[in-house]
Amino acid sequence: MSLIEIENLSVTFRAKGRQVRAVEGVSFKVSKGESFGLVGESGSGKSTILRAICGMAPITEGTIRIDGSVLPTPRGARFATRVQMVFQDPYASLHPRHTIDRTLSEPLAIHGLGGSDARVVRALEQVGLPAAFRFRYPHQLSGGQRQRVAIARALMLEPKIVLLDEPTSALDASVQAEVLNLLNRLRADLGLTFLMVSHDLAVIDHMCDRILVMQHGRKVEEMARDDLANARMTTAYARSLFDASADRMLGDPSGTAP
Repeated sequence: MSLIEIENLSVTFRAKGRQVRAVEGVSFKVSKGESFGLVGESGSGKSTILRAICGMAPITEGTIRIDGSVLPTPRGARFATRVQMVFQDPYASLHPRHTIDRTLSEPLAIHGLGGSDARVVRALEQVGLPAAFRFRYPHQLSGGQRQRVAIARALMLEPKIVLLDEPTSALDASVQAEVLNLLNRLRADLGLTFLMVSHDLAVIDHMCDRILVMQHGRKVEEMARDDLANARMTTAYARSLFDASADRMLGDPSGTAP
C-alpha cells in the first residue's frame, strides 16, 4: 500500500471575481521511504498540492489518503504527528521574537509531550547545529542555519512524512548543497518519506526517486530518476525543463556533504 495517495485532485480558488483552477485532476502515489518530486514552472500547481494535503487549500474534487485513510477536515492533531512541512523562506517561517528553544518546544507543548529539553537538543544535533543555538533568535542566524531550525521544528513530533516546498530556493548555492545533503541524510537515518516541490530539475534529480512534471495545474508526465537523468522524457514541456537545467545536472548539484 502507498503511504500517500492523491486521486483525481482538483483545487479551485476564487480570485478577482473569477474561478481559478489551480490543480485539475492530478493523481499519483508515494511509497513509504520514497522521495517524490513535483516539478514545474511557477503557477503549475505543485505547491498548491502541498497546501491541499495540509488543509490550507480548498479541495473541490478528489481524495487524499495517508496510509490508506482519507484525510479528515479539519486535519486535527494526529495529522501533525504524521505529516510536517518545511517552507521555502526560512526568514518568514520562524517567529522573529521567539528563541529557537521556544520555536522547537512549542509543538511538544501543544501536543502535551514532555522531555522538551532533551528533544530540542537532539533535534538541533540532527540538523547539525550546536545546543547553544537554543537561546538565539532567528535574526542571529544565517539563512542556512534558519532553514536547519525549520527542518528541526518539522522533526519535533517525529513525523513519517515531510513536505518540502522549495526548501533551498531562498539560499545561496553553497548553502543549498549543504541543506540538500542534510535532507538526504535525515531521510535515510529516520526512514522519512518526502514529497518535494521544486522548479529546478537539478535539485529534483539529486533528491527524488520519481518525478511528476506539472503544467497549468495538470499532470504532464511522470518518470523515474533514471529516465530524467538519461533524458528519456516523452513530452515537449518536460524536455524544455530538462534543457533549461541540463548544465547543472551534468555535475553534482549537491556539493560536498555537511
